[in-house]
Amino acid sequence: MGGGAGGDGGSGSDDDDDYELSGPPIELSATPRRTSTRSPSPSIGRYLADQTQVGRPPSLTNRYTAGKSVPMIPSIKRPATSGAGAGAGSESPMPNRREQRRSVDLGSSMRARRTSSSLHDEINTLQVENESMYDKLHLAEERSEDGDAKSMHMEREASDIDDAVETETIVINRKDAALEQRKIAMRIASRRSSSASCDEIATLKSEAKAANNMVTSVSRGVKSARSELRSLQATANRMILSQEDMEEVVLKRCWLARYWTLCSKHGIHSDIAEEKQEYWSSFAPLALEAVLSIGQKARDGTLSVHVVADNSEMESRSKMSDANDISSDGNIESMLSVEKGLRELASLKVEDAVMLALAENRHIKPLSGQASEGRSPSESLELSAEEREDVLFKQAWLTYYWRRAKNHDIEDIADERLQFWIEQSKHPITTTDVIEVERGLHELRKLGIESKLWDASRRALNDDLSNHGSPTGSEA
Repeated sequence: MGGGAGGDGGSGSDDDDDYELSGPPIELSATPRRTSTRSPSPSIGRYLADQTQVGRPPSLTNRYTAGKSVPMIPSIKRPATSGAGAGAGSESPMPNRREQRRSVDLGSSMRARRTSSSLHDEINTLQVENESMYDKLHLAEERSEDGDAKSMHMEREASDIDDAVETETIVINRKDAALEQRKIAMRIASRRSSSASCDEIATLKSEAKAANNMVTSVSRGVKSARSELRSLQATANRMILSQEDMEEVVLKRCWLARYWTLCSKHGIHSDIAEEKQEYWSSFAPLALEAVLSIGQKARDGTLSVHVVADNSEMESRSKMSDANDISSDGNIESMLSVEKGLRELASLKVEDAVMLALAENRHIKPLSGQASEGRSPSESLELSAEEREDVLFKQAWLTYYWRRAKNHDIEDIADERLQFWIEQSKHPITTTDVIEVERGLHELRKLGIESKLWDASRRALNDDLSNHGSPTGSEA
């Protein structure tokens, strides 16, 4: 029994020598991919590695394509059994051998199926890993190509920079050589001209010294000329009249024009009266009206308080006025002219002669007996129109001068006298007013109000010039 069984087994193994895993060959590309959790077999890995080395193209740059098929897996044969077993199996009976072969066929087919399924799973897994490795390899090759391209570009740039540096070095060397040659030439030229240049330098120094001395002398002359010019300008500015001085000139011209007109009218100094009248009337055609107007301003307190005008007005007048023009109102010549006329008027006693001529025209007022009692003989006389005008003229004159005296604080009694003449102008004019205005004029001359006003005007002008400087100092 045991030998029969062993014979059957031996014959079965002999029959299995020709047994192969039948079926179609396995193609990797045609097998559906599916994931498996089983770990790949080491033998299968070595087998696929050998197949990959055989089937891989010579260049690593050729990319793997999924459409290409993987080399076929050869059929697996069972190893042959020993000869002793075959001999023993030949002795077993025929029926047992068939049963054994049938059981072996069933078991082998089951094992082959299980083995084929596991191999398919492992092959699919390996194929996915193989494709991933191919992709990584291709990406590495692309990066390597990019690196090679960048390296070549950097090499070209480095080569260009080397060429530029070499060219610049050559140019610099040439410039250095030319500069060195120029230095040598300049040294030679300086050595040759050293003797001549020393003489020229000495000559230039002497000329510079002489020019410096000349400049010094010229600067001294300029300074002295400037000081003289400032002195002349100060003198010229002192000859310029202030606003109040010009008003006074106008008033005095009106005085001269009025009294020479009265002289001509009453036949006083008939040989020169008409000529003087024409001359002074040309400056003051409306003498009475002008004096009454300025007297009203003095009563109202609207006269200019400041002795000198502002700096811009002084500058404009100094540029426009001419010291040689006697008819100009802005310089001192006009003041001297009217003062000369007033002195001539006083020396000829024109004012006294005019007052006597006007007094002869007075007539007695026709008054009743009771009304005439208690009145002085002078109050019973009625003044003529010319006498009344003369009184108004002199009242305005006195009011003007006392207003200026008060503005400049010349006399302590200036305010009192100003109020007195303001009140006098509000009452009707009588013969008493004739006496009062004459007393007022005498007091004005005795106190020297006109001279004091002139001195105050000059002091204010000098102070203004010292504070603001000469109007034309910038031009000098």
